Amino acid sequence: MRMAIDYGPLAIFFAVNFLTPGLPIVRVIAATTAFVVATVIAMIVSKVKAGHISPMLWMSGALVVVFGGLTIYFHDERFIKMKPTIVYAMFSAILTFGLVTGRPLLQSLLETAYPGLTPEGWRKLTRNWAIFFAFMAVLNEAVWRNTTWDFWVGFKLWGAIPLTLLFAFANIPMLLKHGLQTGEKLDLPPAD
Repeated sequence: MRMAIDYGPLAIFFAVNFLTPGLPIVRVIAATTAFVVATVIAMIVSKVKAGHISPMLWMSGALVVVFGGLTIYFHDERFIKMKPTIVYAMFSAILTFGLVTGRPLLQSLLETAYPGLTPEGWRKLTRNWAIFFAFMAVLNEAVWRNTTWDFWVGFKLWGAIPLTLLFAFANIPMLLKHGLQTGEKLDLPPAD
C-alpha cells in the first residue's frame, strides 16, 4: 500500500505521457494533469488507510499541485520540470539542517526500517542522502534546461530512479558496519 501511495502517481505520469498521442505539449498537459489528480488521490488514500499523510508526501504533494497547476494553466512544461529540483534541494537542505543541529532527521522517519543502526550510522546515512539529493537537484537542472521533454521524461524514468536505487544499495555496506540488523538470527550451539 505504501509503495502504491508513494510511486503510483509517478507511474501514472509516465504511463499517460507515453500513451498520449500528439504534440509534446499535449502529452505534457495530459501527463501533468494525471499526475496532479493521482497525487491528490494518493494523499486521500494515505489519510483514510494509514490515518495520516507523511510529511514527505505533504511536501511533495503540495509541490506537484502547485507546479503541476502552473504547468497546466500556462501550458509551460518548465514548471513541472522544476519540481524535482525543488524537492531534491528541499530534502538536501532539511537533512543538512538536521546534521548541523545534531538531529539526523532520517532517524525519526526511518528508525523502524533500519533497526540497530548506531548514531554514527544515522549521521553518515543522513550526510550521504543530503549530498545525493544536492547532486540530483543539480543534475535535474542540467537535464531539463538542456534537453527536450521526451529526453527529460526518459531521464526521470531511466536515470533518476535507477540512480536513487543504486545509491540506496551502495549505502548497505556502511549501514551493516554501523549496526544495521538484517533480521537473520544465527543458530549457534550454547557456549560451554
